Amino acid sequence: MKKLVAILLMLALCLSVTAFAAAEDLNIAYMPNYASLWSAVTGIQQGYFAEEGLNVTLVEFADGPTIIAAMESGSIDMGYIGPGAHRLCINGRAQIFCMSQIGNSDAVLASKKAGIETAADLKGKKVGYASGTSSEMILRYCLQDAGLTWDDIEAYEMDASALATAMLSGTIDACAAWSPSTATIINNSNGDVFALCHNIDFADRDVSLASWIVLSGYYAEHQDVVTRYTRALYKAIDFASNPDNFDQVSAWVAQQCGVDIETAKAQTGDAAWPSSAEIVELVENGTMESYYKVQQEGFLKSGAVEHEVPVSDYVLFENMLNAAK
Repeated sequence: MKKLVAILLMLALCLSVTAFAAAEDLNIAYMPNYASLWSAVTGIQQGYFAEEGLNVTLVEFADGPTIIAAMESGSIDMGYIGPGAHRLCINGRAQIFCMSQIGNSDAVLASKKAGIETAADLKGKKVGYASGTSSEMILRYCLQDAGLTWDDIEAYEMDASALATAMLSGTIDACAAWSPSTATIINNSNGDVFALCHNIDFADRDVSLASWIVLSGYYAEHQDVVTRYTRALYKAIDFASNPDNFDQVSAWVAQQCGVDIETAKAQTGDAAWPSSAEIVELVENGTMESYYKVQQEGFLKSGAVEHEVPVSDYVLFENMLNAAK
């Protein structure tokens, strides 16, 4: 009997050691807002990643292009990007392995004190933007609809994190930003700053998609890891997309970002948060492919992308379906 117990204990120990050895350490890139964190932080707090044998460490970045550069350097395994950085996926620098959400969190903000009442008044004004991001995209659309060109404004390229400071200090007259910076700027401007436009104003030519991405080489070598991450992400998405859980998810996001819960909760209106079943349905009925195609057409028209690329070249639809099995 004692020998049997000893053998069972040894087997249990071996299984434990094997499970520990199989755990995969992942550095996951995010931006400090609700849209970037709503599923990832839920997956950590609810233990969904751990259930898949994944040890996730979140690493903060200011924008999508910087995240992709970090992935290329080898310091980041996977990451979240907003709409603007998708042009880099179309250009072959990364692949999309899961859609996150369709957002409405970007805006072009303007100062009344600078004499701006409409988008046409941006002519000759100092306007800040973050190059290569959704900030640049929405600014271009705003100018286009106002009959203006990039040459009609004094464009100031800056880090996304610097836009709020520059706007509130009066260094610039207008800026293109995303949540939570948009709310921060408006709420701290003493009634001076207002939104000239939002993503939804350009829905006829662009879909504000946010996605999870990976380098093609990483996916080729670690396809199982990416699928396991996506499977855990689905569980997190189903929890976090339920309005009954918004308070809890907001608390987790607030903790990660170092802000108060109300600030985080105010961002729950920045997008339509899909369930995993909705994501799978969008893939199966072809709607998701059409979303990414419309997004690409917007980049083509703006000149950010030179040549049309099949959506299936950079969106891993099979991963989204496999993770649901």
